[in-house]
Amino acid sequence: MSKSAEQYLDAAGVQSALNRVLRPLVRLAIKCGVTFPTFVDLLRQIYVNVAEHEFTLPDKQQTDSRVSLLTGVHRKEVSRLRGAGAPVRVIPESVSRTSAIVARWLADPLFTDAKGAPLPLPRMAEAGEASFAGLVESVTRDLRPRAVLDDWLDRKLVEIDEEDRIVLMEAAMAPRDDGEVRLYYFARNLQDHAAAAVANILADKPPFIERAVHYDGLSEDLARSLEAYSRKVAMETLIQLNKHANQAVKSDPGGTNRWNCGVYILTSDGASFAGEESSKPAGGDA
Repeated sequence: MSKSAEQYLDAAGVQSALNRVLRPLVRLAIKCGVTFPTFVDLLRQIYVNVAEHEFTLPDKQQTDSRVSLLTGVHRKEVSRLRGAGAPVRVIPESVSRTSAIVARWLADPLFTDAKGAPLPLPRMAEAGEASFAGLVESVTRDLRPRAVLDDWLDRKLVEIDEEDRIVLMEAAMAPRDDGEVRLYYFARNLQDHAAAAVANILADKPPFIERAVHYDGLSEDLARSLEAYSRKVAMETLIQLNKHANQAVKSDPGGTNRWNCGVYILTSDGASFAGEESSKPAGGDA
């Protein structure tokens, strides 16, 4: 009988992999003042929560003893920590509002030029013509276009050109200054990437695409050149995916499912991060 994917995994191998995966998260924690005791308390809560909600047995009530057995957390601590409920995905209002309007600006043919780039938009226009007010109102009637414009100007997501048109800035697609927004996308994208990778490693037939093209032993010039080229290709791909999805949702009846397709690019010196493999000429897709 052939072994399943899970049977090829062992605790020592997973621990070695987690050692590498957790390093950048620990770097972030230390940089932002999240101490080791705080991190351990958080990890203890997550262990209990995941065991409680994701490792139940059919037709059996999940007990403190079983959660303790699964996690190694003392039963008294399990009893104290249980019952919090599964984590709720909270989307900051500024994220849901801004992302929907920007997605429409990048996708709808009314608001893009012949090459698919977002058009500079006048504040107001005749019915059927592209305008910033029309863009906002095509997504929501709950917000005044003027209020959205003032907010976006303050956040430097748009600027006004010499013809008094509103121009979408790159910052609207890659938020930098709003800590809440940056942390939301950080958590959502990293969680989804990790969830896809974990599903793949546990499954006999990996259900998701989770691949990377990688080359080591490069000169700094070539690494930077590849970074610039991959940024261009990645943005073109994401914009095309957004156009397709934005049109498709118009006829979709709606439901509880969601879809997330992301891209990551890293260029670094092999000695930049502790725990990295030594650089050597190599390349491939894995």
